[in-house]
Amino acid sequence: MARVKDTSKKNRLSKAGKQARSVPTWVIVRTNRKVRTNPKRRNWRQRKLGLK
Repeated sequence: MARVKDTSKKNRLSKAGKQARSVPTWVIVRTNRKVRTNPKRRNWRQRKLGLK
């Protein structure tokens, strides 16, 4: 991917990268393991964002 990106695309990519994180350990502990996985979890190789 090109080094020079427009700001809107860069912001969308960074937001998607933040959403792809796993659930923090303290959340799992606080909810007694009811919340374990992140439903928005995405692997960069398997599922694309559909950005042009």
